[in-house]
Amino acid sequence: MGKKHIVQKTKDELIKEREKIETASKKEIKGAPQKIKEGKIYISSSYNNTIMTLTDPQGNTLTQTSAGNIGFKGTKKGTPFAASKVAEVMAQRAQKLGVERVEVLVKGIGSGRESAIRSLANRGLDIIAISDITPIPHNGCRPPKVRRV
Repeated sequence: MGKKHIVQKTKDELIKEREKIETASKKEIKGAPQKIKEGKIYISSSYNNTIMTLTDPQGNTLTQTSAGNIGFKGTKKGTPFAASKVAEVMAQRAQKLGVERVEVLVKGIGSGRESAIRSLANRGLDIIAISDITPIPHNGCRPPKVRRV
């Protein structure tokens, strides 16, 4: 095996990557209703991806985004960095819709849970409540029948 070659990105490549993330957040939001002040953000964080959905208080979806939607591929989609980028895009879309106060509902056991919430808070959204809605089995599945020898 030869020497490892470390690839460093130039300024142009970094600017192009940033523009790609910004254009992903600037896509037109279809069926956008009048300005809504409050909403709910559902964060579904698995080992493989982080998906965020913005809804109105009744639960009607306004917009959604995910790590794969932004441009992350493979195992990078499940990282906390990808989750924070997803949260940044979601915060931009929420501000574009006029949503100021949000209730955050987190589901799943992925590594992007906390970083997504922190990123939402840092982007200027007023977080009313944070609740965990991860499904928890309370009795488990039925055990196998007794083995007869």
